Amino acid sequence: MTVKKIRCLSRVLRTVSLCAGAVLLTAGCGRKIPEMTLEEIESYRNSGNSEIISRTVSKPWHDEPMEPGTVGGSWYTCLSGDPKSFNALIAERDGTTYGIVSMMTESLFDYNRYTKKWVGRAAESWRVVSNDDGSLDVYITLRDNLYWSFYSSDRQVPVTSDDIIFWYNEIEGNEEFRSSAYSSHVMTMPDGSTAPITVHKVDDKTFYYHYPMVTAEPELFCNNDLKPSFVYKGALERGGVQGVKDLYSVASDPRTIPSCGQWFLTEYTPGQRLVFKRNPHYWEMDSKGTTLPYRSEVIAQLGTDQNTQYLLFRQGKLESFSPRPEELEEVVNNQDNAQNPYTVYNAQGSLGAPMWTFNQNPQNSSKPYYRWFTDKYFRQAMSCLLNRDRIIRQTYRGLAESKYSLFPAANKYYNPDIILQYRFSHEQARRLLEKSGFTKRSDGFLYDKEGIKVEFDISIPSGYSAYNDMAQILMDDLAAEGITLNVRQTDFQKLVEQATTTYDWQSLIIVLGGGQIWAAQGSNTWPSNGNMHIWNPLQKTPATEWEARIDDLYHAGCTTVDETAGKKIWDEFQSIILEECPFVFLVSTRSFVALRNVWDQTNYYYDNMNGSKTDYIYAAQ
Repeated sequence: MTVKKIRCLSRVLRTVSLCAGAVLLTAGCGRKIPEMTLEEIESYRNSGNSEIISRTVSKPWHDEPMEPGTVGGSWYTCLSGDPKSFNALIAERDGTTYGIVSMMTESLFDYNRYTKKWVGRAAESWRVVSNDDGSLDVYITLRDNLYWSFYSSDRQVPVTSDDIIFWYNEIEGNEEFRSSAYSSHVMTMPDGSTAPITVHKVDDKTFYYHYPMVTAEPELFCNNDLKPSFVYKGALERGGVQGVKDLYSVASDPRTIPSCGQWFLTEYTPGQRLVFKRNPHYWEMDSKGTTLPYRSEVIAQLGTDQNTQYLLFRQGKLESFSPRPEELEEVVNNQDNAQNPYTVYNAQGSLGAPMWTFNQNPQNSSKPYYRWFTDKYFRQAMSCLLNRDRIIRQTYRGLAESKYSLFPAANKYYNPDIILQYRFSHEQARRLLEKSGFTKRSDGFLYDKEGIKVEFDISIPSGYSAYNDMAQILMDDLAAEGITLNVRQTDFQKLVEQATTTYDWQSLIIVLGGGQIWAAQGSNTWPSNGNMHIWNPLQKTPATEWEARIDDLYHAGCTTVDETAGKKIWDEFQSIILEECPFVFLVSTRSFVALRNVWDQTNYYYDNMNGSKTDYIYAAQ
């Protein structure tokens, strides 16, 4: 799903440490995992895990009001790498850049996952109007106390309707910019034609989105982040498309970037650190009138791997740390350390899960793997060779569960009866491969019907051992069927480029978003013309009948308000994806985070719905 379509989650993203928020795809260094005995597995599950969990804190957020705090304190965190830019357009395609830019802006809405209701952020109020012709309008009024401010300056520029309208029309709506939101500016009508979604100004603080037909989640689809139109408009007038792209490069003085968010970016030292300072002009206040956030500054160290992060946390140089499975027991045992006491929190299995996907882009049609990956039976067979139980036992020490559904249980269209049928079974995998003419020869290797030995790559970025462990387990089970799987560790940014721009990858492990809370999410992932339709993006027309059907179902579901009718649509949608296996989910893990006790934790909550909520945290007295 695009950054644009998960902007309703931007508040959640901002509450998580930058270390976690910047990672889209994760993997790690190579090491072979020995198989555990059944006795060892049972013993570990029954004793070790329960003891570990009993020594951690479960504190999910249930919409509790936040207690007023005090201003002060420096929050030390980290980023896995350097940003590409500080430009809002570049941020659409780069997770690290987006994590930085989002700290200096605000979204129109937020979604309360506990009450399952939308709440206003930059939008003070809004109303949805259904018109007699079947169209729909969403009228939005911005808060009066929203300003673009500059660090160490009295200059303030009011946020206006133009900040939304300019970006929507002139940036996202201009094909030359190749914005990830470009394709979301139209709706597919019942007759198969398309009609534009437009935005119109009422006055400086009020505007409205016009939808040519009813949409089931109008707030989701118009939930944009604010951008300073007075800056980007000038860049467009002076330098055209390239002038906009060149704005706020990493060579720029970050103190010149205006902010209407919680933070100013005040320092960037390549390869070393980023420094954010509290924005005293931010609109949100606590019950005593103190402007949020409470923390005075955020200092992010750059280019640290998981091992370095753990070392820094143990030294008291990071405020929080999310342990890997192999670190968990040690982290829990040491939380009462006199020099650096901390508290470990736990959350039930995550809403999302990493998935294994296969490149079906026709630019690779001359390669043997293209024929294999475009074969449904081959993809299904790969799903049958995915040993989730072994991954759970060995990689996650039993602290995970298999992911067999498309939608998480939090999605109102989740159907527990619609689950993946292609689970771990070597026998079923062989039957599926035989359907497509694959045979295992006396040399022990599998060959396709043209006599080509089956061998392909799985790409993972370095830095996180759990994903490498999963790849090693996959390699073992594929080897048992005569398939050679080569694990390729690739620089994170390079892998993102391959997945979204050059398409020169074979298979990979990837995470898209944090779980599909709304069925209508993924406007550029599910439709065949989406730029994040990861296995074959930006199709002019659907490459397969099932993708054409997914297009129809997605557009129909997005415009169906009645839940009974919507259930029928989304049930079929989920069933097709789980049958065709363009990707296969791995496991959802129980997650843990350690938080230093130098911070008052009254306002701290941690759960699988909201992540790590740190917006209202303040220094302990």
